[in-house]
Amino acid sequence: MKNIFKVLICLTLIGCETSIPSAPEGMVWIPGGTFEQGAIDSDQYAMQHEKPRHKVKIDGFFMDVTVVTNKKFKEFINETGYITVAERAVDWNEIKSQLPENTPKPHDSVLEPGSLVFKKSKVPLDNLNDFFQWWKWKIGANWNNISGDKNKINIIQDDLPVVHVSYEDALAYCKWANRRLPTEAEWEYAARANKKDNIFTWGNNISELHTNANTWEGDFPVTNSQKDGYERLAPVKTYPANDFGLYGMAGNVWEWTSDWYNVNYYSELSNIKGVCDNPGGPLKAYNPNNIYIQEKVIKGGSFLCNQSYCISYRISAKMGTSPDSSLEHLGFRTVASKEMIK
Repeated sequence: MKNIFKVLICLTLIGCETSIPSAPEGMVWIPGGTFEQGAIDSDQYAMQHEKPRHKVKIDGFFMDVTVVTNKKFKEFINETGYITVAERAVDWNEIKSQLPENTPKPHDSVLEPGSLVFKKSKVPLDNLNDFFQWWKWKIGANWNNISGDKNKINIIQDDLPVVHVSYEDALAYCKWANRRLPTEAEWEYAARANKKDNIFTWGNNISELHTNANTWEGDFPVTNSQKDGYERLAPVKTYPANDFGLYGMAGNVWEWTSDWYNVNYYSELSNIKGVCDNPGGPLKAYNPNNIYIQEKVIKGGSFLCNQSYCISYRISAKMGTSPDSSLEHLGFRTVASKEMIK
């Protein structure tokens, strides 16, 4: 009788997790809890928009074990006939609304469907602030032709992350799959997996980077040592999962979240007394360095992250990206609240 009583107490304390339905194929249940969002005090690489750390409560939810792959995205395309943003005709009026007034219109030959692809530099760069030095607008680049090279036979590898997908594309996939994008807080909570004082998903030892993530090790953007085994995209599940069973929460591809990017948001949250309950992000975007574009938060870093430039494979790291942007190193994974699963 005493043992039964103990079991009942335990079930009450953990919130009756036994009532949670089985996870859909390709997903895991992320149990709810409270954590401190933002950079830990010992993180010397933390940026101001990752501070201050603040307490957040997250309800349990299901999350994709990996980012969405080419195989899964192809199923969505085949079933719906959806055309991604990178494949659509370019609308100059839409583009110029995000640019300074009186920006001249480029030649029509440039305004063709495409996406941004990475290009290595032939010589070391003294200034890494100008990212146009290693990004190139490539006509014809899209999820089904990663390089955009018409002279190459592009064989899309099923187990690679789908890339060149905009925020709009990700939402369209979510609607088809009856899923949604994670909030920034959900994503970070899942990546941390109850590791309270970790800088990285695997711990605090950066020397273990190459065995845990696909990043750029070497002289960025000139030479990549490929110590982790890859120069560009790596197949999903290449590196160990975190304690929640999630793969690729550091490096390989950035991942869309549903939050607007606002550099003041964490400061505003820190003024709230007590714990923030399932925060859904700021009501509007704000980036003083990019006032013409409304940006969404992306998390996780990519195969281009390097210690000298973008050490964004840290759990708290983030960036802001225009919702209509598509890039060679940006993908997504989906989540589902309990009530979404039938």
